[in-house]
Amino acid sequence: MDGSRIGDAQNTEESLLAQGYRKYTGEDIDIYYNKDICAHVGNCVRGNPAVFEVGRRPWIIADNGGADDNERVINTCPTGALKFIRKN
Repeated sequence: MDGSRIGDAQNTEESLLAQGYRKYTGEDIDIYYNKDICAHVGNCVRGNPAVFEVGRRPWIIADNGGADDNERVINTCPTGALKFIRKN
């Protein structure tokens, strides 16, 4: 799944927030998460537990991983509950 898009449209902050995603800000990449569509498959926490750690608040810290690795992990989310916007 392409975490930079919803359907055929490129992600925008406005569209993601309007659809119920929560923003987790990073220096090079912002990560967005929608709890209402998450199926808790766990690809994120297995993919990079330094970025995605369920027992921590906030549970997503984008700067604990590189933008390329974050994008790779987000693209493994089967439900689209994770999205991203690169800043560069």
